[in-house]
Parts: sequence; structure tokens; C-alpha cells
Amino acid sequence: MPSSCKDIRAALADCLQSSECVLIQRNQPSDCLRPPLVDTLPTRCQQLKRGYGECKRGMVDMRKRFRGNQPIAVSKELEGEKPGQLYAGAGFSKGNGVKATNGDEDQKVETVVGIDGERRVVR
Repeated sequence: MPSSCKDIRAALADCLQSSECVLIQRNQPSDCLRPPLVDTLPTRCQQLKRGYGECKRGMVDMRKRFRGNQPIAVSKELEGEKPGQLYAGAGFSKGNGVKATNGDEDQKVETVVGIDGERRVVR
């Protein structure tokens, strides 16, 4: 089995072994994954089951063939890190070379000659 699904498979197995369906009701883990017992599983186990199914499906999906499955990642917010900006490159911070202005500075004025030969002033 490819390594991209091994982690989520192990997490699902641990979740099933500690679930009420296996420990108290004495059902087989494979039986707990099928209806009607799948509804008695904790939400975490149901999420892992769905994630494992998507991982296995991604191994066959031709659109993901070159990129591969995305590895399981824990949210950076849970680890205490601030998430980065989604779009437009690096996020805004004080140390990135942006100078504060108060509006009294001289504006740079350029004269540009257009394709039609007309001069235009650009600020």
C-alpha cells in the first residue's frame, strides 16, 4: 500500500479499537464500518473513514496521478502558528520595506509619450 494512506488507515484502526462499537458491543471492526453500526461510531471515526475512502479513491484518480494524494496535515492554527495569506504573495508586515506616509511627501511625476505621440503625465 502506498505511504500516502498508511497514516490515515492506522488512525482509523486505532479509533475503531477504542470505540464503543468494538469495546462494549463486541462487534468486529469491519462490521462497525458498515450500516447500521456506522452511525454509532464517534464523529472522529466517521471522519477518518471518509478521509480514508477519499485517499484510496485519489490513488486511482487520473487527475491526481502526477501530484499524488495530499499528505495528512494538522492545522497550523492548532499548533499555535498564524496561517499565511491565501493569495497575493507574502502577507503584510511591518518589516517588509513598506514606508509609512503622512500625505505631505512630494509625488513623483513622469511624462510618458503614448503610441499615438501624445504626451501624458503619470503620477
